[in-house]
Amino acid sequence: MAALDLFGRRWILRVIWELRDGPLGFRPLQQRCDAMSSSVLQQRLTELQEALLVDRDAAGAGAYQLTALGREVFDELRGLVGWADRWAGELDRVARDH
Repeated sequence: MAALDLFGRRWILRVIWELRDGPLGFRPLQQRCDAMSSSVLQQRLTELQEALLVDRDAAGAGAYQLTALGREVFDELRGLVGWADRWAGELDRVARDH
């Protein structure tokens, strides 16, 4: 239930998605997240750090990155993305048929 609670919070999955290709600083991450407010992004990053899914890149400029657990979550999201694509196609097909 804790995972469902965390992933159900607005922007959590989006932050994980945007960090999939590697570390990002706060501002670039904020821009990729449709310019969400700084306070909300900071709160979500704190929650993800506490959940051990995101950490700060100590070697770089303090950019945020997925941890090993965070990368596992992203790998699981790939299945959901595939399903969402199939679902969208089905919705489009039904809309065209009506």
